[in-house]
Amino acid sequence: MDTEQRLRDAAEKLALTLSQGGMQKTTARVMTALLYTEQESMTAADLRDQLAISSGAVSAAVKQLIPLGLIERVPAPGSRRDHYRFRRGAWASLMSQQNAILQVMVAAAEEGLDAAGDEGATARRLHEMKDFYAYMAEQLVPLIDTWREKYAAQHG
Repeated sequence: MDTEQRLRDAAEKLALTLSQGGMQKTTARVMTALLYTEQESMTAADLRDQLAISSGAVSAAVKQLIPLGLIERVPAPGSRRDHYRFRRGAWASLMSQQNAILQVMVAAAEEGLDAAGDEGATARRLHEMKDFYAYMAEQLVPLIDTWREKYAAQHG
């Protein structure tokens, strides 16, 4: 089996895993196609042809992936088509977005505690929830910053 086919197989395997985790299957396939390609960028037509999906499906996937910071639209001199590539730093950006979710969970726990008070089983569970998510939010930002510094030092 050649390298290109092995990369496509690996991409499909990851896409299946991501879709089992809740990402729409087509979105996962577009993301992994851009992650595993040896091309610098791909057009919507490239993605459509490689994945055997409709242009509308590619468009919908792109509309989901760009705001997440996983892919980006890039200029291609001499081409009138949009080109997309997997974004450098995408993983750290994606994880940074999780911080907002952590803050939402802290706020939800605080709202529950306001309603439940500080005593009882509900309060005990909500305090644990609040403390856990507050701790994770506190640790996430410096962890991502440290990773970015380490990566930049190793890879320039």
